[in-house]
Amino acid sequence: MVNQFTINLGFYMLMPYLAVHLSGSLGLAGWVVGLVLGVRNFSQQGMFLVGGALADRYGYKPLIVAGCLLRTVGFAALGFVESLPALLAAAAATGLAGALFNPAVRAFLAADAGERRVEAFALFNVFYQAGILLGPLVGMVLTGVDFQLTCLVAAGVFAVLSAVQIRALPARRGAATGSGKDPGGGWRTVLTNRRFLLFSAAMTGSYVLTFQVYLALPLELRRTGGDGDFGTAAVAVLFAVSGLSTVLLQRRVTDWCRSRTEPGRALVLGLLVMGAAFLPLAAATALPLPDGGPGRAALAVVPPVLAALLLALGTMIAYPFEMDTVVRLGGERLVATHYGLYNTVCGIGITLGNLLTGAALDAARDAGLPALPWTLLTSLGLLCALALHTLHRTGRLAAPVPATAPG
Repeated sequence: MVNQFTINLGFYMLMPYLAVHLSGSLGLAGWVVGLVLGVRNFSQQGMFLVGGALADRYGYKPLIVAGCLLRTVGFAALGFVESLPALLAAAAATGLAGALFNPAVRAFLAADAGERRVEAFALFNVFYQAGILLGPLVGMVLTGVDFQLTCLVAAGVFAVLSAVQIRALPARRGAATGSGKDPGGGWRTVLTNRRFLLFSAAMTGSYVLTFQVYLALPLELRRTGGDGDFGTAAVAVLFAVSGLSTVLLQRRVTDWCRSRTEPGRALVLGLLVMGAAFLPLAAATALPLPDGGPGRAALAVVPPVLAALLLALGTMIAYPFEMDTVVRLGGERLVATHYGLYNTVCGIGITLGNLLTGAALDAARDAGLPALPWTLLTSLGLLCALALHTLHRTGRLAAPVPATAPG
């Protein structure tokens, strides 16, 4: 838990301010900034499956430590290199680091928690969100002094974390299948797991919806509230509501769901709540936007903040059961490889979903249909909830029955 909190603390104290450094301090063109950030994201999303497979083969601890060490080097480099090849190499290193330790961290937690996986992942999400909440605040203070200081402190966080893990993190290795001489055997096992692939596709929409806290909701806040100090403060409130609600309520929400429903139904409920998060925004478009005063401020802030709160609630409902379902659908074998492919599928979905959401926002503005993007996002939530309901009703979210060996 502390491991993941520290990872997010170090990551989010630097990454939100990287684009400003690249475009401002280094004076790079917008397309170059996009290229550097895109390389970082692609090197992480594209290598998740490799990182998961390596974790299943060599154990979780080596991949966690290797990822933290690599991110130490990458973050330190980002503050001091200026040439495009060096920036691309540093960005790729930070992304690859995430691909190495992310599947391994989740597989380690699943192995260590045993039958208490749902409870463990609920607590995991609390620490995860706490790191996201605190990281940008620390980074804002450090970047106010100097961006290089931010990079050095973030790199130092990962360096200390690496040393602590080398000394204190127990070795863990999950159950695997296939021969160690055939590293591709694990990939084939996962890629032919039809239940798991269907579940991954159905859950992709949830990641598209929750990512709108970083895309559509801030854009809507700035459209209605302006680009000045008010808009900046409103976006900060948006993130604070999302993170604090998870930190304060995750355990209670998970306990409530466990006592009243089964995992498949909890997943469906979570997607329904995520889809409903955009209804306040759609409803607000029917109201005239005041020219100023408290009325405009309220209409600008309340619907996006309410949407962020509902997205956080939907994630609180679904996330612990989602992580547990990945393990169960894999038969509790090759857990890191399953998490790696799951992250890759969802990452591709986020990329495509963001492109379509951006196109919908542009089309809504040009056509004078402000409710269009919010209606489409709500429909996506309903569609994914229906897909999960179908998988649950047909028994495809249940753990596969292990094959019995011949007598």
